[in-house]
Amino acid sequence: MTDWTLVTGANRGLGLEFVRQQLADGASVVATCRHPGKATALNQLAAEHPGHLKVLPLDVGDTRSRDELVREWPMAAGEDARIGLLINNAGVLHSGERFGTLSADVLDDSLRINVTGPLLLTQALAPLLADGARVANLSSQLGSIANTGRFGTPSYAISKAAQNMATVQLAHALRARGIVVVALHPGWVQTDMGGAGASEVPEASVAGLRRVIAGLRDADSGRFLDFNGKALPW
Repeated sequence: MTDWTLVTGANRGLGLEFVRQQLADGASVVATCRHPGKATALNQLAAEHPGHLKVLPLDVGDTRSRDELVREWPMAAGEDARIGLLINNAGVLHSGERFGTLSADVLDDSLRINVTGPLLLTQALAPLLADGARVANLSSQLGSIANTGRFGTPSYAISKAAQNMATVQLAHALRARGIVVVALHPGWVQTDMGGAGASEVPEASVAGLRRVIAGLRDADSGRFLDFNGKALPW
């Protein structure tokens, strides 16, 4: 029985590149995004890899959408299929925040999508995770409290710091099953979120992240690492 990879936020950027590289290595992938009908690149990949890529709808911040993904899993991947690698990639960054005009709505949305969503999705998918599976939460060095040197992107930074704590909590919750959960910083990447001036390209970032994931040991569960495997301060 083949363990599947599940990637959230897979219609663009790092999520899409994870799907590409996993498929290139012969993996079976379930790719999720909010609007599969508009995910042109994903649907093209599905046509090129029949039977190895399933594209399913998911709004990671919505309870009903998460529950529906769990219900659809057996039909998409098979009754006995399990998840060997879960990439919690979907996230949001609200730009243009200024101190004095911060809003509860933006903070709430960042926490709902970047923290609550991946935490509760992993909980919902826990029965489908294979023993010894890997869960990679795509975090950011902006979530490092120790490395914060200026005011900037507060809702994103706060949510990523909280996601890091969620990663540690999940690591403890799933440790008995040999499931390793880590927070990973992909670098500053040339995506819609990172911008064209970023220092890393998606192909190199994801290749590095995949090497880190492949090398994870049980003792690494709950760690905060970058795409080169370097530990980052909390």
